[in-house]
Amino acid sequence: MKKEITPPIVENIAVAIVPEQNEENEKTWNVYLLNLRETAIEGIIVSSKGYGFINNEQRNTSVLRHFIKTLPAKSYSKIEPIIEEVFALNNEYWVSFFYNNTLYDKKYVFLAESICQSFFTDIPLIKKRGVLII
Repeated sequence: MKKEITPPIVENIAVAIVPEQNEENEKTWNVYLLNLRETAIEGIIVSSKGYGFINNEQRNTSVLRHFIKTLPAKSYSKIEPIIEEVFALNNEYWVSFFYNNTLYDKKYVFLAESICQSFFTDIPLIKKRGVLII
């Protein structure tokens, strides 16, 4: 008989999209991975993609992959910049990491049109406002 496999539950890991100012004082948007845990996580892979419809036409962005060796407890790391043109799409971030020799993974999806000021909240650790998924 096969046992039912239950993957470990990801807790206290978040993805945030935050508006910021670049060096030329222009508005930019950045995606961050936040480790809200009391312990570090390691071997982190973040896969990002956008998908959905714009003007009734199917659109997909390229899949990007990012590697972070270690993310200390109560810290964050910038994953990538994101452009406003893809806010009309679902933006998915699949996060995988190791903790205590166990692989964890979770999908974070910012639904189409959800990256806007009406969904802003205070982002912990970064101390800015933006859209957060825990």
